[in-house]
Amino acid sequence: MITLTGLTKRYGGTTAVDDLSLTIEPGLVTGFLGPNGAGKSTTMRMILGLDRPTAGTALVSGRRYGEFRHPLCQVGALLDAKALHPGRGGRRSLLAMARSNGIARRRVDEVLDTVGLTDAAGKRAGAYSLGMSQRLGIAGALLGDPPVLMFDEPVNGLDPDGVRWVRELMRSLAAEGRTVFVSSHLMSEMEQTADRLVVIGKGRLIADAPIAEIIARSSRRRVKVRGPHQQGLRQLAAHLADRGVTAEVVSPGELLLSGTAVEPVGELAHRLGVALHELSSQEATLEQAYMELTADSVEYAASQQEVW
Repeated sequence: MITLTGLTKRYGGTTAVDDLSLTIEPGLVTGFLGPNGAGKSTTMRMILGLDRPTAGTALVSGRRYGEFRHPLCQVGALLDAKALHPGRGGRRSLLAMARSNGIARRRVDEVLDTVGLTDAAGKRAGAYSLGMSQRLGIAGALLGDPPVLMFDEPVNGLDPDGVRWVRELMRSLAAEGRTVFVSSHLMSEMEQTADRLVVIGKGRLIADAPIAEIIARSSRRRVKVRGPHQQGLRQLAAHLADRGVTAEVVSPGELLLSGTAVEPVGELAHRLGVALHELSSQEATLEQAYMELTADSVEYAASQQEVW
């Protein structure tokens, strides 16, 4: 478990993380989302003791990271896939980490096999591709068989098969009861991987909820209505407008409704005698929900230009 209480980090007059309080529970994949400059990396660095908080605390299993005698056996982390000595081979890099934390030598070969780098273990880390470096970094995170794991953009540089492997790995680690905390900008991947999401913007907490709940909050949810008679659909739309529902005409026989759910529309259509060929809920995507949540937190927003 990771517990943040009033966590704050300031650099001069800039506040990178602002009074952040949350708990990352075991047994779940928790996605960590936010625009560039939101404070995600700074938060992860404070959890690992790489940055000192200006205020507040970051605890792992009830203790500060620096209090662990063998930290790799408590917390496994991948923050920078290229943060390895470029002249040292993959196996030698992991062996050095294992020795410093009292981890058996055989564990190095186990994690190399887990991440698929056994055949490249003797290759210099500096010659690894980004995808290979990610795999080696994940091996390092798994080395101490820790109960808490943190990954910052773990699928960068991976091919589709590698992305799927990371997704399955994260979910399997959580299924074992571990705490899995993953930062990513890939909304589609988070939608398939995470159970819960923490969203921050400008260093502040915006949302902390199950992924389905965050998507359900989105105003981009729509109800699709399709029918054979335009007059009937116009009548339905007029009655719905009186209830604050907005209707968008997609085609002569199709409407998209905002501000309502399927059930009341179906009941109203039945009372009015309006024939329908389709009545369905059009759920928002995680990307749409995320963009709504962070609209006021984007550091650099490009101007919108109409394209013809």
